[in-house]
Amino acid sequence: MSTGPAGHVGRSTFRPYSETRDAARGVTNDGTPLRTFLRTADGVRIDSVYDPGTAARGSSRAASRDPVFVIAHGFTGDADRPHVRRAARAFARHGAVVTFSFRGHGASGGRSTVGDREVLDLAAAVSWARELGHARVATVGFSMGGSVVLRHAALHRDAGVDAVVSVSAPARWFYRGTAPMRRLHWLVTRPSGRLVGRYGLRTRIHHRQWDPVPLSPVEAVPRIAPTPLLIVHGDSDGYFPLDHPRTLAAAAGEHGELWVEPGMGHAENAAPEGLLHRIGDWVVTRAG
Repeated sequence: MSTGPAGHVGRSTFRPYSETRDAARGVTNDGTPLRTFLRTADGVRIDSVYDPGTAARGSSRAASRDPVFVIAHGFTGDADRPHVRRAARAFARHGAVVTFSFRGHGASGGRSTVGDREVLDLAAAVSWARELGHARVATVGFSMGGSVVLRHAALHRDAGVDAVVSVSAPARWFYRGTAPMRRLHWLVTRPSGRLVGRYGLRTRIHHRQWDPVPLSPVEAVPRIAPTPLLIVHGDSDGYFPLDHPRTLAAAAGEHGELWVEPGMGHAENAAPEGLLHRIGDWVVTRAG
């Protein structure tokens, strides 16, 4: 799934880590981004960042006026990756933004289950976004994160979101039809691959196989209705060919919308600035 560049941007962009009551609520006096750890339902600490958005910085404007974008990154990404920060900056022009690192990634605890228990990480981030005072919450996921936002919307309807955007996501599990996906399966399933993930990609991967196999993205999609759903995929995606987004769109029926982007590759790295802003506009319109 998404394999971003190895370099991180500096953490000095954000407020220091804190687990005080105010930090847990995302309170800032001057509208600057704030960083904290969240705790998932199964006890994993998740590194998370809140940005009140361009329009709200330095103002007394109520958070409830703007939607909040909760960004779910791809496999081997984290909240500090340049491509995640670029997406966050684009969405911050349309509303507030919550970014976080999935378990096993970046400064978060635990080990990656490659899309299974990551639903709990997203649930913690969405819950925090609600606590920050935002009446409208949209989840935007890329690659692995794209599958997670679909399953989260299907499985957590009681604390539901107002719009869902899935970018470069698979429709089904265990796909090995492309060379990048065959390499990813080696990375996840082999001890030597997990060592490469840990020390080469700074991603700690769980050694246990799925048991039971989680709900697949295509099985999750029909359960999301009537929440607005946008499926975005590049026609030059090297990981998942176009039958994946088309299968998801067919399962979504009338409540889903499909954008096939000419010349676009895979996930955050490949998403052009214009596309990110179109997604932002779509969320502002549909999440109402």
